[in-house]
Amino acid sequence: MTEFEQRRKAAAGGLGARKVQALLVSSLASVRYLTGYSGSNGLVLLGESEAHFFTDPRYGLEATQNIQCKVHVAKKPLLDEAAGVIKRKKLKKIGFEPAWMRVDEYRRLEEHLPSGVSLVAAGGLIEELRKVKSMEEIERIRRSVLLNSEAYARTMRGVHPGVREREIAAELGFQMRRLGAEKTAFDTIVAAGARTALPHAQPTGHRLAVNELLLIDMGACLDGYMSDMTRVCFAGAPPKRVTQLYRAVAEAQLAAIDAVRSGATTVKVDGAARSVLKGHGLEAAFVHSTGHGLGLEIHEGPRVAKKDKSKLKAGMVITIEPGAYIEGFGGVRIEDTVLVTANGCEVLTPTSKEFVNL
Repeated sequence: MTEFEQRRKAAAGGLGARKVQALLVSSLASVRYLTGYSGSNGLVLLGESEAHFFTDPRYGLEATQNIQCKVHVAKKPLLDEAAGVIKRKKLKKIGFEPAWMRVDEYRRLEEHLPSGVSLVAAGGLIEELRKVKSMEEIERIRRSVLLNSEAYARTMRGVHPGVREREIAAELGFQMRRLGAEKTAFDTIVAAGARTALPHAQPTGHRLAVNELLLIDMGACLDGYMSDMTRVCFAGAPPKRVTQLYRAVAEAQLAAIDAVRSGATTVKVDGAARSVLKGHGLEAAFVHSTGHGLGLEIHEGPRVAKKDKSKLKAGMVITIEPGAYIEGFGGVRIEDTVLVTANGCEVLTPTSKEFVNL
């Protein structure tokens, strides 16, 4: 049995608890998880004993050659084709993913289903399975992380005062592609000077100046799996206020990493970072969560946040990324990709966290 078949079997085992006979999977990340399909138009109807995959003729040959379930190459909307299978199989209760199905798609599906068939919101089933990674998935993430760090190292050799934020972002993307990445995992964040106080700053034409902070948040997508890393450096000799801010965030990040282990709650990990920053008078400067899961998507469960009480399990891969942001001055965020283990965690990111002066 292939890994994809094992995943479909595990997912099918959860249909009964949701009181549905089949689940329409429309999240492309979850479709890829169940089938290996990486195209832009795919749908899975997952039943208790069989699965149907739907795509259009652009992907027909690839799908029929590589996907080991019933493949339907449709010349009409995929939901219409799926409705036909539901009708032929005489299914009565169909689950759907409310986070991934648009209202107009839902209404269209209703119109094409026979009377007596009910649609049941049944989200989260595949996402829950995706939280714990297989050994193969962990290896893919590990390779993505290493590629990401190498792209960063190559790019930073050419970073100096005078270079534009957009030029740095472009070079990071180029180096990722050159090393084999499919794409960036998200829009690369590059911010210099006071703009580092913007957690999700978009790169601009601003030129890095002497005596400015530089924040880079980047990730690669390799074989479908994501990586995520943030590093901060300084152009010149950093003043005391900058080094104190960096040390506080670094201490918070290490405290959160130390709290990661199977059985720990995400709120405890988040709290470890917040407690350190509070001790430095920076509690209000930490404006986002401590981390998130990643895998086929850059943001997956679990969420490492102050109101999230999910329990970590061995095999989960999460980010640890506390930050502190001061308007008009700048901000610092330090982020690693981390594998949860039975007794702790493994930091997958090899890039040094030493505060670098350019």
